[in-house]
Amino acid sequence: MLTAATHGATAATSLGEFLVVEAALPRRAPEPIGVLLLDPASARLGLRLRRDWDQWLGPDEEELFQALAGDWERRIAADGPEPFLREAEESFSNAIRLSPREPTLVDRFDRTLDRLYRRHIAAHPQPFDTHLPVYTCRAAAGRWGEQMEVEPEGWREMPPGVRLSDDMFIAQVTGRSMEPEIADGSWCIFRAGVTGSRQGRKVLVENLNESESGGQRYRIKRYRSVKSAAPADDDSSSAWQHTRIILEPLNPEFESWEITEHDRCRVLAEFVRVLED
Repeated sequence: MLTAATHGATAATSLGEFLVVEAALPRRAPEPIGVLLLDPASARLGLRLRRDWDQWLGPDEEELFQALAGDWERRIAADGPEPFLREAEESFSNAIRLSPREPTLVDRFDRTLDRLYRRHIAAHPQPFDTHLPVYTCRAAAGRWGEQMEVEPEGWREMPPGVRLSDDMFIAQVTGRSMEPEIADGSWCIFRAGVTGSRQGRKVLVENLNESESGGQRYRIKRYRSVKSAAPADDDSSSAWQHTRIILEPLNPEFESWEITEHDRCRVLAEFVRVLED
């Protein structure tokens, strides 16, 4: 067994095998529709199929392929990964085909399966159903902060089970201030607007002062508000306390940033999760 460093931690890495699943339908060129990943070290066989059946199949074919994933998963559970795979390799030849097995390194199983899927399958984007838009932080600020018509740089398919909404987007994070949770260069999901209390949440902030000075305009930090005593010479009934807003890094090598009355800032979005490479 090999080992590999992942975000500062050591993760077990094993040698697995993957296969590409193809649909070979009459009068059509073979179409890649998914991947299978076998990890002997964990005795797992993972399946990931595309979900855009209605974009290129007729109604009867669509119903057949929609049932495929559930059927295969039941058979894998009943027969075991290797027996199912051997039978599939021997029996599939007509409408469904499997490519020869190819070796691959498996660090984290789900991440490896997702990476193989994105490498070999190009599904039709289904906005905010299976795919999210990819923006630069500047474009996202215009799209959701100023209600401008901004075209995404592209669309990225999300893993099954991730609940999407039309206020979500993907952007790349640069810098080390939020490590270890958000590594430099990570692609992350954000949700535009932050409803309810922001206390303790990780937020994407636009600093308009920095845009004028050429500094770092967009930052991700943990939001914290702190109430402190008002000045002793302030005897107004509403000034017994005032709130300080502090944006904190997760990495102790970096300093917190306290927002003052001179800072022109706005919270653009809430951090949701990091996407695996």
